[in-house]
Amino acid sequence: MTPMRARDDAGSAAVELALLAPVAIALLCLLAAGFRISIAGDRITGVAASAARDASIARSPGDAQTRAAAGAQAALLDVGFDCTNVAVNVDTSGFAAAPGVPATVRVDVSCTVPLADLGLPGLPGSKTLTDHAVSPLDPARDSP
Repeated sequence: MTPMRARDDAGSAAVELALLAPVAIALLCLLAAGFRISIAGDRITGVAASAARDASIARSPGDAQTRAAAGAQAALLDVGFDCTNVAVNVDTSGFAAAPGVPATVRVDVSCTVPLADLGLPGLPGSKTLTDHAVSPLDPARDSP
């Protein structure tokens, strides 16, 4: 009987690394995408709140729309976030309430966050995030 030889494992570490490296890179890309979406969601929430505050001090529905859009753009620039297709919609139905009656203004903000630059196949090119905020109108405002 011949003694059994131990298997030679030379080179197996290089093969394992070659097989696992793409998986590790894909996992890192997924983490980066998740992080980017999470941060963007937090920032959109802050932008919506800021735009709602700006709209709530307006004296007319048209002014509220203008202030909310300008406030959202300024807030996005302040946080330095890359966001495209920014849409700001303002529900100004609260302005129909008489002065002295509690009312609110609602602002919906949406924007598209690019993901294509992460280079992971199967990952969508972008993700649209939406959030809203409500702010009370000044009860001492003038009649529209």
